[in-house]
Amino acid sequence: MLIDPVWHKTALLCDAFVQSRPGGDFALAMAVARVLFDRGWTDPAAGDYCDHLAEFKALAFSLPLTEWCAEADVAPSVAIDIATRLHEGPTAILVGWGMARRINGGAIVRALDALSAISGNLGVPGGGVSYYYWRRKSFDFGFIRNKPPRTILEPLSGPELLTSDIRAVWITAGNPVAMLPESATTDRALRSREFVCVVDAWHTDTTRAATLVLPTTTLLEDDDLLGAYGHHWVGASRPVVPPPPGVKSDLEILQLLSERVGLSGLLRGTAREWKERILRRDAGFTVADLEERGPQRSSLSGKVLFADRKFKTASGKVNLITSAPARARVSSEFPLYLMALSTDKAQSSQWSKGQPSGPPVVTVHPDSSAGITDGGFAELQSAIGSLPIQVRHDPRQRRDVALMSKGGHVKNGRCANVLSKARATDLGGGGALYDEPVRIRL
Repeated sequence: MLIDPVWHKTALLCDAFVQSRPGGDFALAMAVARVLFDRGWTDPAAGDYCDHLAEFKALAFSLPLTEWCAEADVAPSVAIDIATRLHEGPTAILVGWGMARRINGGAIVRALDALSAISGNLGVPGGGVSYYYWRRKSFDFGFIRNKPPRTILEPLSGPELLTSDIRAVWITAGNPVAMLPESATTDRALRSREFVCVVDAWHTDTTRAATLVLPTTTLLEDDDLLGAYGHHWVGASRPVVPPPPGVKSDLEILQLLSERVGLSGLLRGTAREWKERILRRDAGFTVADLEERGPQRSSLSGKVLFADRKFKTASGKVNLITSAPARARVSSEFPLYLMALSTDKAQSSQWSKGQPSGPPVVTVHPDSSAGITDGGFAELQSAIGSLPIQVRHDPRQRRDVALMSKGGHVKNGRCANVLSKARATDLGGGGALYDEPVRIRL
């Protein structure tokens, strides 16, 4: 079963597709929880490994099933179907990245964790909730001696940097002007600093705001270890071509800089020596294994999540959520949720070349196009910015979403983040990028 406010190709591979309201996943989870409690489908031992079970049940019963489902914009039969699948089990819940890009994203994931726990699907083969795979688990960062004296939350970088007393900024492995919300604020904040150094292999919106740009190696020239992205394997990146003359890797750049800032010798070593240093001895393989046999599965990740039903909480139990979060809402003035999605044609600004010429395409349900014909041109507006767009109709989409491709350069008018206000999620400090209300206008 796929639960997603956006219709996409994965729906064709599933035996059921539920197109719930954007951000309505918490309400749907509560509807499912109510069915589980109502029908006696909870694990009799749930109280042994769950904290606040009574409070969670009270939360599920704080609204009737029909009202929870109305908030999620699904029929009650959907909640019953999901509860049945959890009861019959084992059932696994795979949480997509988009869910966490909402102001209530942390609460949604906690609610899904709770469903798995109370239904007995946690700690059993084929069950559980998979969201973050801790892709750096196999690496040892013990060489980092001190915590930074202060931090700035990434999705709030533009506004927080603009009002700070930070004088110099070093940027590597990122393009914050395009990647973070409030692109114009981030650009203005960087240009207001005394010195900004950007390390990148390409010219980007961020390099255009820099005082100094240091060219670095691309993936084809890099020598590194690769953590997992959605799985538990580790791989090695090995150079297949030499870098251009004078171009240095990120490691080499930091090593040269360390000599000038009183850290002489701390970062010394070849790329191979650093691989050996950071790969944990208990990962179950060596750097040589990666080079000779290819990617390896980390032995630090068990095949059954929480097999012993012991958890890293104060009580050693699942800490069930006990209150409902607020969610973002659209309005009559801005009736569409802006969602900039990864596609097979574009992934952030590095891979945005080759897109069709002209303004970015925004896909909406025909009823939500403000009278603009399919293929017609208009403007997409939010409370903080606007973009010229081409409108595409798709009757398979919800009437409250506007879809764009993720990535693209601000200078080319293809970056959705010029429309998105900087705000953080309820947990984890992520960016609430999918909660920006927008409208289409001629």
